[in-house]
This record gives sequence, C-alpha cells and structure tokens, in this order.
Amino acid sequence: MKNINKKLQILLLLPLIAVQIKCGSSKSSNVVSNSNKVEAWVTTSDESQKLKKQSDLVFNTDTNSNQTILVDASQKFQTIEGFGFSLTGGSAQAILKLDKAKKEALLQELFSRKDNAIGLSYLRISIGASDLNETVFSYDDMPEGQTDLKLEHFNLGPDLKDVVPLLKEILAINPNIKIMGSPWSPPVWMKDNGSSKGGSLQPKYYQVYAEYFVKYIQAMKSHGIVIDAITPQNEPLHPGNNPSLLMLAEQQAEFIKNNLGPAFAKAKIKTKIVVYDHNCNKPEYPLAILNDPKALPFVAGSAFHLYEGDISALSKVHDAYPNKDLYFTEQYTGSGSSFESDLKWSVKNVVIGSMRNWSVNALSWGLANDEFYKPFTPGGCSTCKGALMIDQNQNIKREVGYYIIGHASKFVPEGSVRIGSNVSNNLYNVAFRTPSGQIVLIVENDGSAAESFNIKYNKKQISTTLNAGAVATYVW
Repeated sequence: MKNINKKLQILLLLPLIAVQIKCGSSKSSNVVSNSNKVEAWVTTSDESQKLKKQSDLVFNTDTNSNQTILVDASQKFQTIEGFGFSLTGGSAQAILKLDKAKKEALLQELFSRKDNAIGLSYLRISIGASDLNETVFSYDDMPEGQTDLKLEHFNLGPDLKDVVPLLKEILAINPNIKIMGSPWSPPVWMKDNGSSKGGSLQPKYYQVYAEYFVKYIQAMKSHGIVIDAITPQNEPLHPGNNPSLLMLAEQQAEFIKNNLGPAFAKAKIKTKIVVYDHNCNKPEYPLAILNDPKALPFVAGSAFHLYEGDISALSKVHDAYPNKDLYFTEQYTGSGSSFESDLKWSVKNVVIGSMRNWSVNALSWGLANDEFYKPFTPGGCSTCKGALMIDQNQNIKREVGYYIIGHASKFVPEGSVRIGSNVSNNLYNVAFRTPSGQIVLIVENDGSAAESFNIKYNKKQISTTLNAGAVATYVW
C-alpha cells in the first residue's frame, strides 16, 4: 500500500512540476528579451538633471536618417584600472569632520557599487604634503642644517591623523581600490635650495631618496594599504608650487635606473614606477626616459595632466611604447569656471579623451574641501574645487567633478575593456565592455544645439536625443 501511495503522489505532482519548469523557461526568455533594454543616465549643463536615470530605451531594427554611433565590441583596446580623485590631506580632513553616520553614508556612496553609489575605483594620494594640505611636511623633516642619511626619523607624520585612517575605512568598502602615490617635494635637506618650494634633488641624495620611497611603501603596507603605483615627482616641470621640485627628464631617468628601480628590486617591491606626471605639452619628457635602455625595464608607464597641451599626446607615447601603460592622474575644476563649461570640457578631454588615447585610468584633482576651498598650503591652490564641498554645518554639496567622474566610475569597473566606437560630429564618446559583459557608452554633446542620433550595436539600434552640453551614459 505504501508503494502505491507513493506512486499516486508522484503522478499528482507531475503536472505541478511541469508548470514550474514552464514558468522557469518563461523567466529565462524574459532575461534574454531584456537584453534589448538600454538604461540611460544624464547630466545637463543647466544642472536640471545630475546623473539622473531616464526612461529605458529599447533596441529595434527600425531605420532613420539620424547620425549613428556604431559600437563594435570586436575592437578591443586597453583594460581599465579605474576612475577617481586625489584623496588629498585636505580631502581627508573635510570628510573626517562629518559625524559618523554621515561619513559612513558618504563613503558608501563614493566607494561601494550599491545602486545609489558612484563606485570610485582609483585614488591618488600625496607622498608627504601636497599643496592641498594645511601645512608643508615630508616624512623625514629635520632641523635646518641636519640630515638623516639612514632615515632613522622617517614617519608618516600628519597622514596618520587623516589620510591613513580614512583609507582604511575606504578599503573596508572596496578592498580592491587602486592607490597611486606622488610626492610634491622630497625632504628639504635633500634639496639644493633648502626650501620646500622649487629647487632640485641633489644627486648625492638620490640613493637615500630611493630608500625613502621604499620606507613609504612598507609603512603604508604595515597599515594594510597597498600602493599600486608611484610617480617619482608630481609636475616635475612646475617648481613654483608649494611644495614642489624641479626634476628634468634626464634627472628622473638617472634616479630611476640607478637608484629607485634597483631599490624596489632589492626590497622585492612590486609597486609600479610611472614617469612624468605632468602636462600633455611635453610628451618628449616621458619618451626621453623610455628611450633610456637602462631605465626602461623599471618603468610601467607614463602619467599626464592637461593644463597645457592636447590629450592626443598620450597616443604619441603609446605608439612609441605600446607595451607601457598610460595614466591620466590630475585635472582640477576651478572656483572661477561654470558647471556647464567644466562638465563639457572635462568629460570630453579627461574622461573620453584620455580613454580614447589609451589611458588605463582617469582622475580628477581633490575629492573634497570646505566652502572656502581650504585647506591649502601658503602659496598652494586657493581656487581648486573639490568634487565635494563640505561646509562647517556638515552640508555636502556635490560639485561638477563628482558628475564628471561619476558618469564613468558608476558604470565602468576595474577590468573593463575599451571597445570600438566612432565619434560622430559633436558627439564625443567612448565605449567599454565590463567584466560582467555589459556594454557602456559615454556620450558628450559638445555642440551648441540638441543632437538626435542612433546608437547601433549588433545590427540593432536605438534612437535618442541629447541636449547641448549634456552628458549621457548608456548601459545594456
């Protein structure tokens, strides 16, 4: 009897199982049909929309006479390491002033990949003070006339109060975030002018300065912070900042091949050495170092800013050394310019331009400051506008830089690959395939009128319109 009852139960359950299988099949087919859906986020130059999700678009086979951006996933270019900002000492101070709940919510918004977050994946930090610190310091400051050749007084100093603890909180949210370190100046006692501003590194201190980098990387690692890359000097041809250093190309080549590279090798340090870290008007600077056969093996790539020159300089260096990476490491937005002009120019050049010219990252300058653009050093940048303005009442304003980078960082994670897309008239754009297989297209309308256009992919297309000066990110 028991066996008969079991058979009856199985017979009765068969129709129900069949229904469940059918429902499962139906759900699966819906997933396939959803591949025709295109999500879109838009920021307009008049600030009426800021990284705002639009109604979904749907791929179809209709034809029209609009201009077309053709996205071609068969064309593959560089693999992306990330998008982000510089976490200056001032940025860390501004964020750490927030109460615990506000700070935690802001860090989740900035660094997680939750729905409302922008997923920053790359940070640049200063080795010692940048000009967006309250005071000038190095990690081995000595009384005037004294030196420390064995670096016995080396310590991370003020960074232990702000940058280091904040980085630990960020790493708890995104353990894979890439971090690049750049010095604005070596310790003053190593320089030929005895000042934090300008001057050059004395050759007799090249080796001790190389050991200074080693100690820095090891000290950060002791706090659980891995420095993925360093540049030997921020803006080596701009000795007028405070702090700053003049380091000519031949000096940087000598330092890398004879001191920094061998010191890293001896200490088994894997941190990448990235040369130059200055404007696009002097591609001959990184090329001079890459052309040195003894320096070349130690160099992972070259870094650029765009206060002068044209973004195409990156491609000039790439064409000469295609196996060396390109980095875009800094561009500020200023207190004297408009949301509209900064949005257009920076998305076109810093995000789209750097990516179309082989950069593996794109970084804007400071992440945060207060309502007076502080802190900055005496003689430092008093007009640099952070991506966030955090006032004394803990109000947080998301400035234009937040949206410039957010249009990429939110949708293009580390490991994405740039793929083919054509620039059509005023519609500057760049496309990616993410590790999960999504396609991302960032478009900036650089013209003075709205533009209607198609996005074509795999013989299907959508039709849409983008206002003058607006930026859109499309995902499917």
